[in-house]
Amino acid sequence: MEGYKPFKATENRRFDLKNCKFKKHLRLENMFNTIEIDRNNLTIMGVKFSDLKTLESTANALGSNMFEGFEPTPKGIEIIRDYVTGKITLTELVALAKQKAYV
Repeated sequence: MEGYKPFKATENRRFDLKNCKFKKHLRLENMFNTIEIDRNNLTIMGVKFSDLKTLESTANALGSNMFEGFEPTPKGIEIIRDYVTGKITLTELVALAKQKAYV
């Protein structure tokens, strides 16, 4: 390929989108979605939490799942919150996921 220069494993270069021939196919701005997290009112997408630690634990779990393509809903957030707080067991969480109860 003309103009193609492969990176060497020892090189430390920044990816420059301006010089990318395929940039019209890249949609980095849509790589992930954001969700509403209100630390003052202890809510995620309107779902109430009892304390900041639980909210942050749930937000971290959501972030990991969202990175893999999960699209959270308020019901899904409630289910994850209930698992994080011990209100439901892992077995119950798996059963709810199989039933798609988070939709």
